[in-house]
Amino acid sequence: MDLRPNHTVYINNLNEKIKKDELRKSLYAIFSQFGQILDIVALKSLKMRGQAFVIFKEINSATNALQSMQGFPFYDKPMRIQYSKLDSYVIQKLKGTYNEDSQKLRVKEDRKDKKKKKTKESGATKVVPPPVQLPVMPPAMSPMMNRVLGPIQQPPQENAPNQVLFLTNLPGETNDMMLQMLFNQFQGFREVRMIAGRSDIAFVDFESDSQAAIAKDALQGFKISPTNAMKISFAKK
Repeated sequence: MDLRPNHTVYINNLNEKIKKDELRKSLYAIFSQFGQILDIVALKSLKMRGQAFVIFKEINSATNALQSMQGFPFYDKPMRIQYSKLDSYVIQKLKGTYNEDSQKLRVKEDRKDKKKKKTKESGATKVVPPPVQLPVMPPAMSPMMNRVLGPIQQPPQENAPNQVLFLTNLPGETNDMMLQMLFNQFQGFREVRMIAGRSDIAFVDFESDSQAAIAKDALQGFKISPTNAMKISFAKK
């Protein structure tokens, strides 16, 4: 029996070895191209292993995601996707049909996860955040500012088109699997090359200049995380 279209898609046959946080980030990376995501639910209880729910703001986004990603190889396993039988609690709140009692299981799971995470963080070494970069001054400045700061250097020109793309402004949790999922949908994709010790940059190889250009234009500014818009340029030859 076919389920009616829903804001939420239900996904199963997921790799159970993937940690919950990584799973949610990876799902966001590949499904956010279809529309605004309100929430991703991925519980690690015995009953819910290998399963997840992706909640979209619009039903059309959920439909496009279901049709486009059905059978997609996600961490070496083809995803099985269908509409959720019921509205998620986020959509229920928007519609005014939210029932607090129906969410007790999820709250209980979230509390367990937060407790485990807090225990791990208390024994972990505190990471010092990177220094904040000051914004670049615009070209139009007063003579006084020119004397103080010196002449403004023009931004470097775009490198000549070639088969290799250079990615920057990637979030710290980015891995090669996430990028492969994004770029292997384009014809001519060869491989992703991450840089040891630098999760914020990467290279993506294609078979031809034109194929690389198509992927560059399609994914320019794509947000792997809600705060990081990916920047793509042709690599220097």
